[in-house]
Amino acid sequence: MQKVKIDLKAVIIFVLALAVRLLGIATRPIWYDEAFSILFSEKGISPMLYGTLAATGSGTADIHPISYYTLLWLWMKVFGESLISVRILSIITGMGVVCLIYLIGRELFGETTAQFAMLFTALAPFQIHYAQEIRMYAFMAMWLLLATYAYIRGSKTGKLRWWILFAIAAALAQYAHNLAAFYLIPLAITPILQRDWKSLKAVLLAGLGAVVLYIPWLIEIPGQFAKVEQSYWVARPDLSRLFTLLLVFTTNLPLPNNWLPIALLIALMLVVVGILQTVRMIRKDSSGEGLWTFYLSFAPPLLLFLFSQWEPVYIERALVPSGAVFMLWIAWVLTHTKLPRPIQGLAFILLAVASIMGIYEHVVYKDFPYGPFQALDASLQSRIQSGDLIVHSNKLSLLPAIYFDRSLPQVYIADAPGSPEDTLAPATQEVLGVSAKPNIQTAVGNASRVWYIIYQSSIEEYQSSGYAMHPDLEYLNSHYNLETKEVWDGLDVYLFVRKQ
Repeated sequence: MQKVKIDLKAVIIFVLALAVRLLGIATRPIWYDEAFSILFSEKGISPMLYGTLAATGSGTADIHPISYYTLLWLWMKVFGESLISVRILSIITGMGVVCLIYLIGRELFGETTAQFAMLFTALAPFQIHYAQEIRMYAFMAMWLLLATYAYIRGSKTGKLRWWILFAIAAALAQYAHNLAAFYLIPLAITPILQRDWKSLKAVLLAGLGAVVLYIPWLIEIPGQFAKVEQSYWVARPDLSRLFTLLLVFTTNLPLPNNWLPIALLIALMLVVVGILQTVRMIRKDSSGEGLWTFYLSFAPPLLLFLFSQWEPVYIERALVPSGAVFMLWIAWVLTHTKLPRPIQGLAFILLAVASIMGIYEHVVYKDFPYGPFQALDASLQSRIQSGDLIVHSNKLSLLPAIYFDRSLPQVYIADAPGSPEDTLAPATQEVLGVSAKPNIQTAVGNASRVWYIIYQSSIEEYQSSGYAMHPDLEYLNSHYNLETKEVWDGLDVYLFVRKQ
């Protein structure tokens, strides 16, 4: 086994990466997907399998493998369900991403470039965000980067153990998220592009091994794909999403509107300089591994983008591994292509500004789809009266509210059946123990007092479509008197009292 020698600078960068990933883990709000992860995982393996694979008439109930949820279930049984606990699991995995970028960079370019790649990844807002999020994307990135490292070592040494590791890591990445295939395919065809026929044979055999390991879940893919075809919230991406991707890789999103021009300028300048230097090195016939990192940065997003013109599944968070390789590519550009010192210095400044902007916004952002649900639940708990009912305009605010207080009487209004937003299948609702109502009339029933919770963005969407008022509020205003209205960081909270 190859000895791994870690430089002191790499250790310092590791500590820095950990420090920024610990920022706000107890105070940052959560959103629907994170609450779903916790509430679903706590049920155990059998209920999760039922809530994922039960037939719905349009495929399976859910579209994700349950490996992450299973690991989170085991983690929570030992360490509990606090925000700090569940986020630490993702942070550990995110640190694995940072370390793997260092190892890949050192294998390809040497210590200096590896350290810069590690530093850029450590401070990349995109990587920090998903190293904290209570979802499977950091795991997918870690396994895919491990497969990348195993590929590099396997193609260099020809040793069997690296191809076995490649097969295992590729299978684990697919078990983490079905979209891992969009990174694995460009990685697997690398030997063809490089005319490395010996490695191609090894990749084919290792790939077959990965498929064999993945068979237990592979047989469920047709049902999950049918679910995507029937109801999936992702819209078909247009070319603007490719520019958005550059922002995601450098500063991440969302950002305040007045910051966007600066962020886009930084992203474009870095990418343009990087492409120009890469082309320059190609002309000198010395691009090699640097061109490969450019390829792994942009081939997976492009493949996902093209596939999404047929079946929309394009989500930037599935591109976390490419975002990490992007930082390695930038590190190569700055350290290996003899960039003029003034431009090199400017690029470092731009990267620093991008990191500061993105990290700051990551820590302070509290608007949609987030919300101060813990404080809101505490406030409602102190004011709620017997017979009161809390109605959420949709599931996005319900699940985070349930996570912080299971005792409050809460229901939500279901998405229109068959709509792209109708993603929470009846079987999954059953496992979660949530109550979906078809409309506001059914939701309120005979309640004398109703607390109605809705995102301001939902109201704005209806108003932009020509409605003077959200239909739910129109009904409530006609049958109830408005007692109070409060604003909680992008959430509107109304108290209605039934008219006598």
